[in-house]
Amino acid sequence: MDKTVLLIEDEPNIIEAISFILMRDGWRVATHSNGVDAVGAVATRRPDLVILDVMLPGRSGYDILRDLRAAEETAELPVLMLTARGQTRDREMAEQLGASRFMAKPFSNAEMLEAVNDLVRS
Repeated sequence: MDKTVLLIEDEPNIIEAISFILMRDGWRVATHSNGVDAVGAVATRRPDLVILDVMLPGRSGYDILRDLRAAEETAELPVLMLTARGQTRDREMAEQLGASRFMAKPFSNAEMLEAVNDLVRS
């Protein structure tokens, strides 16, 4: 398969859990843990998919998503937004900004795998 996901998340236990789930399924996982230069990390790594946390140090996931959608080379990149707060307002904001999918923490391993594989297939 050889697909690469860039996980932009700052909580070590979540990074570890998602990395494990995806690597076991054959994904290459790159990680990035701050919002300030996350857009640059996406441009450098050119992943097949981005998993993006809403709450990041330096810059919110919403701001990063807005920048990714505004740039021609990342406008169509699948982005799975993660948030600890699964409120309707968060979901609506993510959808308005162009998130491909939205997932509230905590999530199950099966949910994460299904979402990631669906996004890359579609």
